[in-house]
Amino acid sequence: MAEALTADAPGGEAARVPAMTTLTRRADFLRAASARRQGTAGFLLQGRRRDPAEPVAPQEIRVGYTCSRKLGNAVARNRAKRRLRELARQMIPARGQEGWDYVLVGRPEATATRDFAEMLSDLKYALTRVHSGTDRQPDRAPRPDSAPRRRGKGPAKAQAGGKP
Repeated sequence: MAEALTADAPGGEAARVPAMTTLTRRADFLRAASARRQGTAGFLLQGRRRDPAEPVAPQEIRVGYTCSRKLGNAVARNRAKRRLRELARQMIPARGQEGWDYVLVGRPEATATRDFAEMLSDLKYALTRVHSGTDRQPDRAPRPDSAPRRRGKGPAKAQAGGKP
């Protein structure tokens, strides 16, 4: 079973928490990028619930880390990724949900320098928002009394007060 033991359970007994594995395939990163996301001052969290048909254990939590060259040279990117990995190690087993994939994306000038305690609270907030589904504006239905917006070229409607 893909679970780890922790001694943080009440009564001193070891509790089972889902094991975290690392995302490695590009397709998994792309699927997470097209799902829910929540930005914070120190990083961007992307998260998605996996399809039950995927060949991954349903109780597993998978986490990926990415830092682009905008963060700096290899030393700076690696430092930022180490901080993101430690954030995930401390917070995701407790706050993450089984059957979800998460990607932590580093931010220039912030991931490597932001206070670690603030980043922990950022991750807690971001996980709450991603799981609640309130990270994006709800789709608006078009107003029934308004005409759709025109985009592109084509014959224009007659303007009021203009030539017919």
